[in-house]
This record gives sequence, C-alpha cells and structure tokens, in this order.
Amino acid sequence: MNIAESETAMKTIYLKDYQQPAYWIKKTELDVAIYSGETFVQSKLTIEKNSAVQSQILDLHGENLELLEIKIDGRNLAESEYTLTDTSLSLTPPVQNFTLETRVRIEPEKNTSLEGLYRSRTMYCTQCEAEGFRKITYYLDRPDVMSDFTTRLSADKTTCPVLLSNGNLIDSGDLDDSRHFAVWHDPHQKPAYLFAMVAGDLAHIEDSFTTCSGKQVCLKIFVEPKDLTKCDHAMASLKNAMRWDEEQYGREYDLDIFMIVAVDDFNMGAMENKGLNIFNTSCVLASPETTTDAGFQRVEGVVAHEYFHNWTGNRVTCRDWFQLSLKEGFTVYRDSEFSADMGSRTVKRVEDVAFLRTHQFAEDAGPMAHPIRPASYMEISNFYTLTIYEKGCEVVRMIANLLGPELFRQGSDLYFQRHDGEAVTTEDFVAAMAEVSGRDLTQFGHWYNQAGTPELTITDEYDENSRQYTLTISQYTPPTPELSEKKPFHIPLRVGLIGDAGELALTLADETVEDLPSDNTDRVLEITETTQSFVFNNVPEKPVPSLLRDFSAPVKIKYNYSRDDLCALAIRDSNGFNRYEAVQNLAMAVIDDALNANASGASFTLDSRLTDIYRQLLAQPDLDQAMLAYMLSLPAEGYIAEQQTLIDPLAIHRARLQVKSALAQALHAEFKAVFENLKAIVPYSADAQAIAKRSLKNVCLSYLMDAPGEQELSLCLEQFQSANNMTDEMAALTALVMADNEQAQQAAEQALASFYNKWKNEALVVNQWLALQARNTAAGGLTRVNALMQHEAYDSTNPNKIRSVIGSFCGANTPNFHNISDPAAQGGYAFLAQQIRELDAKNPQIAARLLSPLTRWRRYAAPFSELMREQLQELAQQPGLSPDCYEVVSKSLA
Repeated sequence: MNIAESETAMKTIYLKDYQQPAYWIKKTELDVAIYSGETFVQSKLTIEKNSAVQSQILDLHGENLELLEIKIDGRNLAESEYTLTDTSLSLTPPVQNFTLETRVRIEPEKNTSLEGLYRSRTMYCTQCEAEGFRKITYYLDRPDVMSDFTTRLSADKTTCPVLLSNGNLIDSGDLDDSRHFAVWHDPHQKPAYLFAMVAGDLAHIEDSFTTCSGKQVCLKIFVEPKDLTKCDHAMASLKNAMRWDEEQYGREYDLDIFMIVAVDDFNMGAMENKGLNIFNTSCVLASPETTTDAGFQRVEGVVAHEYFHNWTGNRVTCRDWFQLSLKEGFTVYRDSEFSADMGSRTVKRVEDVAFLRTHQFAEDAGPMAHPIRPASYMEISNFYTLTIYEKGCEVVRMIANLLGPELFRQGSDLYFQRHDGEAVTTEDFVAAMAEVSGRDLTQFGHWYNQAGTPELTITDEYDENSRQYTLTISQYTPPTPELSEKKPFHIPLRVGLIGDAGELALTLADETVEDLPSDNTDRVLEITETTQSFVFNNVPEKPVPSLLRDFSAPVKIKYNYSRDDLCALAIRDSNGFNRYEAVQNLAMAVIDDALNANASGASFTLDSRLTDIYRQLLAQPDLDQAMLAYMLSLPAEGYIAEQQTLIDPLAIHRARLQVKSALAQALHAEFKAVFENLKAIVPYSADAQAIAKRSLKNVCLSYLMDAPGEQELSLCLEQFQSANNMTDEMAALTALVMADNEQAQQAAEQALASFYNKWKNEALVVNQWLALQARNTAAGGLTRVNALMQHEAYDSTNPNKIRSVIGSFCGANTPNFHNISDPAAQGGYAFLAQQIRELDAKNPQIAARLLSPLTRWRRYAAPFSELMREQLQELAQQPGLSPDCYEVVSKSLA
C-alpha cells in the first residue's frame, strides 16, 4: 500500500466524534488454554445494552483470531447471524441483556508485534495497551468499557509452572496430561487494556508491605531463574513508592497481592496492568556489577511510575485515548516528585528538563507536533509520545505551581474521591483543581488543546531615581500542524532578582506589606496576556533577573543576557537549577563562537569567562557533586541543534568538540586533581551521594581522555580493569572508545573484546556494549553497525537490541549517521529507511518510533534535508506500509 492508496484505507479518529458504545460489558470470564504452537481462548461476556445509545449493533474488535465458536445465551449462532472481518465481529443481539460466548484460536509464538499474547523466551505474556486485547479475543477494546475480570489459565506444568493474571488467586490445581490451572479474579472493574497474564518458567522473590490501614500486602517479583539476584533494588523501590504514595497522596493499595514480571521482549518500558505489572527487564533488574547508576535510577523511577498508576490510570482511567496524558502526565509528575524526594531535587529537575528541551521541544517543532490532548489520530500507538508523557507532566506541574502544595493535594483528593472506578477526561481533572482553589482555569486549558512550545521574549528597564525595575514579557507560540494562530497561554513564571550581594527582595508595585509572602526573594508571575509588564518597587540596584526558576513552565526564554550576567548568575544565584542554566547558556554562547568561526574560516578562541567559571566551580568543595557534574557537561548536540535556524549536524558536532577540547586543555590540572581525589575504590552504594561522586569523577575522566597522553590512558585503563561497579567500568570503556587517539583506539579494541567475553551472558550489559559501539563517532560507523547486526549478540526481533544498535546509531552518532560524503551511506538515511522496511512487517510500533530522525528533515540545512526527504518519499511508496509508519511518513511529507 503506497501513500496514495493508503489515504482511502486509513481512518482518522477525531475527539469530536466520541460516542459511548452501544453496549457495556459488565463481566468478563476468560479461559485461556496454552499449548505448544497454539492457544485457545474462550470468553464469556455478560453484556448490557447502553440505553443512552440508539444503535442495536454490537461491534466487537478482533485481529488475527480464528473464530471457532460463538453463542448467545448458550445458543450457537449461524454464520448468517453475524458479520466477520479481519478486524471485527458484528451482530445484532436479539435481546438487550445477554451472555456472549466465543472460542478462538491464536498463535502467540508467531506474534512478532509483541501486542496481545506472545511468547518471550521462556514465558508467554501479554501487552494490551493500547489495543492489544483484540488480538486475544473478540471484545469492546476501548478504555471506557470497564468490566469485572475472572481469568482461568491452563498450561503444561513443566514448561509453564507459573500462571499469573490480574487480581487475587482464587483457585488452582492439577489437570490431566501433566497440565495445571490457576484462576484469578480482579474485583476492581477495569478496561481491557489493563488485562495481563503470564505463563512460564519463572522464579520470584517475595516480601510484604503493611499499608496505612494495617493491611498486609504480598509483594512478588518474577524473573527468569538466572536473574533472581538482581531484584532487590526493584523491591526496595516498590516499597518506597507504596509508602510515599500513602504519605504524599493518601493512596493505599487495594489488592492482597502486587506482582511484577520482567520480560526480555517488550516494546515499552513497563505496563501498569492491575496488580500484575509487566516490565521490560531493563526496568527491573539491577546489580552493581551489571547496572549503571542511571540504570538503578531508571528502575526506581519506572517501578514507582507503574505502581502510582494504580490510582492515576487504573482506579481512575481514561474515557478515550485522547485523554492519554490524563493518566500518563499526572503519573510522570508523581514519579518525578518521588525520585526528587529519594535523591536530589535540583539534580532531578536538571535531568528532566535537559531531556524535555532536547527531545520534546524537538517533537513540538516537528511534523508530529500535537497537543497533550490531540484532536485526532490515525494510529494510537504513535501518540505514546514525549508530549503526552513529559510535557503532560509539566502541565500538571504548572497547576501545582499555581495552586501551591496544600491546594494541589486537596484537588487530587477530590479527583480520586469523585471519579474512583470511572473513565474520565482531562476536564474532570482540571475541574477538581479549580473547585478546591476557587480559580478560573479556563485559559489554562489551552495547554491541553494547543501544541507547540511558547516563546517568552523578556525585556527590562531600571529607573535609578524611582528604584523601580520593570519586566515586560511577550509570549508567542510558533504555528504547528494542527493550528497556526495560538491563543495566549496561562504561564507561571518563577523569578528572582540578583544583585551584587545576592538575592534582592521582590515587591510588586501594587502590593502592600501585608500582601508579601514569607519568602520575598522568589515569586511566581502569572503570564496570561500576549504582552504584559510587572513593576517591582524598592529595588536598590539594577539587578540581573533569574528567570524561569526550576523551569516553572515548558517554555523558551529570550532575554539578552550578557556573558557577564551569566557569570553573575552562575556564582550568586541561590536557585540551583538557574545556576546550572546560566553555565549552560554561557557554554552555548561559546559553542556559537566556534560555529561562527568555523563558518567564516576564522580561528576559534575560547572565551576565558567560561574557563574561569569552570575553574571556580571545580574549586568549590561544598557544591553538590552531582550538580557540578552537570554544570561541567556541555550542552548536548540535540539541544544545540534546537537553537539553530537550520541544523548543520556536522558543524554542531565539530564545534562542540572544539570547545570541549579547549576546556580539557585549559583545565587539565583541575580535572586531574578532582579525578584523583575521587578515584579511590570504595564499596558500591546507589545512594545519591555515592552516585554524585561517581558522576563527577567520570565527567573529569571524559575531559582527561579528550587528548590522552600515556598517563591519562593509564588512569582510564586502571579504572576499566579494577572497577567494582558497571558505572565506572562503562565510563572508562566509553572514554576509551570515544578518544580520538590511535593508542587509545587500540586499547579500546582490546577492552571491547574483554568486556564482551566477561559479560556475554548478561543481556542488559551486552545491550550497553552494542549501544556504545553504535555511538562510536570514529569514521566507519555504518560498517561497524552492519557488523554488529551480524554479531551473535544481536537479535533482530528484540526491541532492546534494535534500540541499542539501530536507535543508538541513528539518534546518537551524528558524524556517521549524517555522513553525506559517502554516496552509499547517504548519511545513514538509506540504512535507516531499509531497517524500517524490514521491521515494519514484524513490529510496526518499533519501526514507527525509529523513523524520528528523518521526520524533521525541514529543520536541516541542504543537502541533509533533501537526502532525508528522498528516503521518506521512497518509504511512502512501500507496498503494505503499516498504519503506524504510514501516519508518521505522511505527516512528515505533508
């Protein structure tokens, strides 16, 4: 199917067309019998007519199902009584309320889409969000149809000794022919997307948690037996999350058991199925020897995220998929706050914002830009985006900023109380917040309905005679595909004013002493108009404004900071995030110097102010070491690209390397001194302080290895060989691989070989090994990637392996992916297009997500843009292109 043919076959779904279903499914009874090569699913559905809908037709979803039997109230239906297509089962029931029974045959072993029921290594498992349940049985597979589920599983007792599903275990036993069964009942009504089942040869660890009301909850984490020793961190994270949710939100767990299962083949990170969370192994397994600090933090965050969904997603769920950010944005906000409380709040904020601005801002400026509640979609899988998750989180955070912690908690309590057991909309969430606060949040609703990243242009004026300081703020949001002219957003802008001695008091012109908050050096200004001004009285000197503190809104700031202003903020600002921001902005200015020098053929000279700031930071022993590591890290290439009118990726890569090399040379002694001070081997701990030390040490190592001599190479090899944790081992290996030095490259080849031999039986470690080589910026990257895809460690059906190799090469290897000087490579674009063609037939979700590097071709300078577009145009003519890829390709070319 090419693009022209697809336009008539593809269907766009619109929010404005939402209608309730003609029938409700009140009770769902499933009998799933698993055999080698085939599985039989018998469903018994108790169905009631929805009196609010006139239609008498029952339209059930179903894909890749072989219908063996269909009954209404025990009577077999003739073929003339129903209509069967590749995607549906339709009939007109003779009565309003009835029982529908179907029996179908499916083949999980052949299910490469990893949706519905499929086999992963030693187990059968499910993934039903968003529309995978229809690949298990015929059903009203939509989130507003909520049902009571009872599930009976049966399988061979030898190959599948463990049988799991949602809810509580109510029966189990042996059957003939070495088979056995288990029956699970979930007393909480849920939509089909939250259904889960697992059958396989699994081991587990077990613990318990006592809730605030005194109820004992059994906690189990199931993994392949070889991974049993890597579950303790996930279990500790789960218990911490349960306790935090009770303390911060008053949310208590509601079943007798909570289970997590780790699966190696999984399209996503994890899934919040009621009481039975299914996780990608990368989000569960953790040990110091095999997992980096970032991996430990990811496990903690994802475990918490999926647990928090029990209320923000399960007990209160979405009416339709347009409301996806209702559950995801709120839950990302909750897991972000949890992680901040578990570690450093400022560091967590820096991490989240860096990711948002590098990736989600790019999404907002591309062809797939959409509001956090889109008005339409073609394929729902394409809307599991950073906009839904990360920007959705920031929208919830803005509500929290506007209301304050006490009112925000009251609003969430009202939301849960009012809508427990319901499928609701974003308006329901905002209405609860508006009711408890007494605020009109109508204008704030534009954040849900308008795409794009607002830009705030800020100017200031200081009157020395009146001691008045004025900030004038104008907001503008660039056009996006769904809307060219935007209404003004309601934006909370947190500000401070910095004088020669530090923070200045903030008194707005219309305020009295009684109006002033207790902390009068930090304020939230509410931006609601296209242009508005704020006048501050009694300002003793012309200040430097500290704008968008803690990134109080997902916007871009345009203010004409001088480099001396940025130095002042970097040293004197009390807000940790804005100190980091000032250093990053100063580094950006210096990278611009390098870009401009290279473009004009001039020589580049490093601005000494950046060197001086780095030197001062390195000399501050009391500074948070994790924050120092971030301040010393140059802006990522993706973030730099977002600041350019047209992107020249090779120029950006070259300029950033120039600045890093200049800093490495100028501050060699300082970097070495800090590294030597931190290099001592100590027992591993995943606490925030220990992570901070390793982070700073390894940033220094990266600078030392920029142009390594024998001494630096020796230090790096020593760390690689003696490391007692994966963070230090991988950091040293990365420094070797990325070093532009012949001696280092020879050492890197040997180190890569020894690393693989040491860890080849640890799949998650091998994924890191694959990804590092795919990211290697040395010449010949495409040749290396093709070789990796022939390696015994690579599996073309495993999403983790695909992301590690293809995703890392195309998304994180600028000089090789964009190497347009090689006609055969075409900048790696032809390679990516070919991989998408092959993947699309097996796993359309993964194929569509890999398309991202090509979709923003319009943002690139020639000839990069033309070559990207050519590959998209060829993909557009691909016969049989999946709906997932069709939507992305067609919107990219529109």
